[in-house]
Amino acid sequence: MAQAASKVIITCAVTGSVHTPTMSPHIPITPDEIAKDSVAAWEAGASIIHLHARDPRDGRPTPDPKVFMQFLPRIKQQTDAVINITTGGGAGMSLQERLAAALQAKPEMTSLNMGSMNFGLFHMIDKYPTWKHDWEKKFLEMTRDFIFRNTFKDIEYIMKELGEGCGTRFEFECYDVGHLYTLANFVERKLYRPPLFVQTIFGILGGIGAEIDHLVHMRRTADKLFGDDYQWSVLAAGRHQMRFVTTAAIMGGNVRVGLEDSLYLGKGTLATSNADQVKRIRRILDELSLEVATPAEARKLLALKGGDQVAF
Repeated sequence: MAQAASKVIITCAVTGSVHTPTMSPHIPITPDEIAKDSVAAWEAGASIIHLHARDPRDGRPTPDPKVFMQFLPRIKQQTDAVINITTGGGAGMSLQERLAAALQAKPEMTSLNMGSMNFGLFHMIDKYPTWKHDWEKKFLEMTRDFIFRNTFKDIEYIMKELGEGCGTRFEFECYDVGHLYTLANFVERKLYRPPLFVQTIFGILGGIGAEIDHLVHMRRTADKLFGDDYQWSVLAAGRHQMRFVTTAAIMGGNVRVGLEDSLYLGKGTLATSNADQVKRIRRILDELSLEVATPAEARKLLALKGGDQVAF
């Protein structure tokens, strides 16, 4: 089984592509806001910063490398954080659009989703009677008939172009048990070599539910498939966030927080920044007598190439 993390890696997912501007005034939208929130999350204790980009005019998800390049260098200059760029992008983007920024930036790490799935956001529509922007409701509604595509061929392509071509390593996003077996197949075929960074994800409509029994089952399955060749991390959507990541830390895992995954700090209380959530989990880890990994320690655990080897 995976060894209990000697120090806990905190990942902060700063903006994402799930939540829309109507849902919270605190979602970072512009490159300036994304950069500032990322730096503050690092100052609060996050070692890995996971990044999407948004159109600064209306907050919609964008794959445009020019937008990414307005905040990536600033974060690198002001922190020593591991910068992790999405390859999931946003609903409706093509594979080439999803990869465009990462292929240009050649980061130390990107996300890599391990299977095609229904990815429903439409259930959030009824919570909001009015919208700041016309695109928001349409964007959520389209997920009623949307398949988030990540075929074996797609995954092989990303591993070759980003992994082999750019020296990038991956945060393997696993939304269900079958995704763990898919990852194991790639390892067995020697298309990717450990150590693995396995991010198990709970509470997305279309993926495994946010039940503690499922958390335990995903961990046991990963232990069986990967032995001691992986680092285990957990994220959970919405109200499940803090409960799940705390449980994961107690079980010897790493944690991910951030406004991509939840807009709240507690019941009925919006987080005013990503740093709010990082500070909250940092305090919990401290109270559990668990040490937080520095970016340098995270790089060593995950066998990353180093911030001086990126293209931004």
